[in-house]
Amino acid sequence: MNGTAHMTIGAASGYIVANSFGSSPGITVALVAIGGVSGLMPDMDIDGKLSNKVTLSPKMIRAVAQIIGFLMMVYSYLEGSGRERWLGVGYGAGMMVLSGFITQRRMLMITGIGVTACGWQLNETWLWLLGVYIIIASWVSHRSYTHSILGVVYFGVIAHFLESSLMIEGVFEACVIGYISHLIADMKYLPFNKRGIKLFLPLSSKEF
Repeated sequence: MNGTAHMTIGAASGYIVANSFGSSPGITVALVAIGGVSGLMPDMDIDGKLSNKVTLSPKMIRAVAQIIGFLMMVYSYLEGSGRERWLGVGYGAGMMVLSGFITQRRMLMITGIGVTACGWQLNETWLWLLGVYIIIASWVSHRSYTHSILGVVYFGVIAHFLESSLMIEGVFEACVIGYISHLIADMKYLPFNKRGIKLFLPLSSKEF
């Protein structure tokens, strides 16, 4: 399944969550966006050498990195103060610029380092945890740890702290359901998937 399909399913998950919570139109848009991005996150585990054989294309990865950089800029400007605000804006702008010039793996690693540094500067737990996730994802093989229950649990921790920071009901659910929707769509039991996912890594390498 391609990246656009994963993002669409994740966004639909966010919409369903918003409806279940009776969210306002503005919050609904936010949850749809969060669900869409969460639906793409498992595929951050991309080796640049395999860019033509994995789910997300280089353009899609660059787009995700640029979106993250832009959100960092906006978040830093709105939530930061003084030196921290402008450092966060600088990190985000740097990521947006660098994403167009470097290879996928290096780009993801630098993105992760930038997100982690920004999270520390802003004292936002969810942000530096996301940075660590991206760094790890840039080094693991495709459809491995980010496509496992371990990945779901780790992303759930990120989602918990993100909801606490934003204070928007439904953020946790939109993140986790969007993430899980990706794993379900990648299972080998679906007719369009030639291979599955290893849900129980590192305990078992059996594909589902």
